[in-house]
Amino acid sequence: MEQQYLSVSALNKYIKLKFDRDTHLQVVYLKAEISNFKHHSRGHLYFTLKDESARIQAVMFKQHAQNLACKPEDGMNVFIKGNVNVFESQGNYQIYVEEMVDAGAGNFALEFEKLKQKLDAAGYFALERKRQLPQYPQVIGIVTSPTGAAVKDILTTLQRRAPYAQVFIFPALVQGEQAKYSIVQAIESANNFPNIDVLIVGRGGGSIEDLWAFNEEIVASAILTSKIPIISAVGHEVDTTIADFVADVRAATPTAAAEIAAVPLSDLQQQLQQTKQRLVRELHNQYRYQKLRIDRVQQQRFWQQPQILLQTYEQRFDTMYARFIQQRPLQQIQVEKQQLQQLEQRLYQQIVHTIQRKATLFELQRQKLHAYSPLHVMKRGYTLTMDEQSRRVIRSATEVVPNQLLSVKFYDGIIKCHVNQIEHKGE
Repeated sequence: MEQQYLSVSALNKYIKLKFDRDTHLQVVYLKAEISNFKHHSRGHLYFTLKDESARIQAVMFKQHAQNLACKPEDGMNVFIKGNVNVFESQGNYQIYVEEMVDAGAGNFALEFEKLKQKLDAAGYFALERKRQLPQYPQVIGIVTSPTGAAVKDILTTLQRRAPYAQVFIFPALVQGEQAKYSIVQAIESANNFPNIDVLIVGRGGGSIEDLWAFNEEIVASAILTSKIPIISAVGHEVDTTIADFVADVRAATPTAAAEIAAVPLSDLQQQLQQTKQRLVRELHNQYRYQKLRIDRVQQQRFWQQPQILLQTYEQRFDTMYARFIQQRPLQQIQVEKQQLQQLEQRLYQQIVHTIQRKATLFELQRQKLHAYSPLHVMKRGYTLTMDEQSRRVIRSATEVVPNQLLSVKFYDGIIKCHVNQIEHKGE
């Protein structure tokens, strides 16, 4: 029997098929040391993973390498997640790395990955359960340390972009053993507080130990069950926590969270101006339409020559009178005379009723146009308050400071006054 000889390509393809079918090689976790590290110009990473007695070639492609939180280098001990397969053209088997963290972080990285897989399987990160943020939040809550740099960045950004929004801080510990309980309690307090539209949860940057409270399962559960949409703002852009995956929106920094939470005041002012212009156009259109209707009625022949209608009835009377003279005695004439008087009375009532109905319709339309007038609204006691210096409209007592010079506009004039005392709602 003639021996069958395989090509090298066929052999490598067969071996690769074996690797592809082995489920134990599809997800592999390793702890090893990096050597022979090379960073390719296209962004791919090539290196060797070794321990005391063995080594394996490794590659990490750009799409995974760009998400690294650490900077790989020779001699670094790392935790690796990837899959093992065959590079057919060379006949070498190697590990294709998907995730890599510095083993110097101790067991934190392992605990992070373990909890991440658990919560992902439970649906905590599902996109379909994430809620859309309100477009124009009136009340914004912040869960963070009241003394940290993060809260200052958030407040500064909100004051600049959205001075129209009320901001409430729910203090929480963001570092240490008790931080996870404090964060959960603050989120629950915010959910029990009335009218919170969106909630920012986070802190400034730090080590993985500093940020660990946001990798706790009870914090993830509190974010998941929150009735208020949550923006996660933990650390810097390179920092990633479990809270980021669970939150409705992840912000790279606390400042970015404030920018995401609120629409700039300039955008709202532009929309208000557009709405005002549409209202003015509608008022003008209504006025022209109603005036055209009144003009058409007034141009009717009856309004210009009301005697025509009376002449018609007079002619009918003359005809009937002549007929009665010819056919009836004086008694019949008396009856017809009474009928004529009744007709005249009905005619008069009809003319009066028509005039009153048209006048009423005219008055209703006039009142409707008058009701649209902004000055009419101000006559009911409403005023427009502005800062005298910046000419900025004051919408809330929180925007006023003592001794500030204000300009208060009434429908019939303007007064200028200084602020002596400020009393906020609930005081």
